[in-house]
Amino acid sequence: MSTSTSRLEQETKAAVVPTDLSNDAIAEISVALRPLLADVFSLFLKTKSFHWHIAGRHFRDYHLLLDEQAEQIFAMTDDIAERARKIGGTTLRSIGDISRHQRLKDNDAEKLSPKEMMLDLRSDNLELTRHLRSTHEICERNNDVATTSLIENWIDQTERRTWFLSEVVSDL
Repeated sequence: MSTSTSRLEQETKAAVVPTDLSNDAIAEISVALRPLLADVFSLFLKTKSFHWHIAGRHFRDYHLLLDEQAEQIFAMTDDIAERARKIGGTTLRSIGDISRHQRLKDNDAEKLSPKEMMLDLRSDNLELTRHLRSTHEICERNNDVATTSLIENWIDQTERRTWFLSEVVSDL
């Protein structure tokens, strides 16, 4: 019995991630990263869906723009999840988990004009920027410099996507 207890204790200790962040900080940051990750997955899928369903005279340009944006958004997912794990937190585990945590709204419309798609994505990227800033504040308050640094880059990327989408919308 003591051998199995000893092994369990060793495995538990090995699973603990060394960090100088407090347990409260880890919990607060992990709780903030979970819905952020769900929103990013949601925005990725919406952007990819619009990429698949875009039509019209500027098809090629919009198709390529949305594919580029979807790739950038998807790249964020691994960074967010791995950051939560690096500090000893947990992250999303399933599509159901994503749907329970996402704040961005899905768009299941059968047919949308390119303008409606771009407006929807612009709105979601603006909202994502607000969520990123809020999460940044939590990380900054807990002195999580690494996560704040990542978020600053994601804010810049998200603002750039918003800018591009705004320019496209003004042309439609």
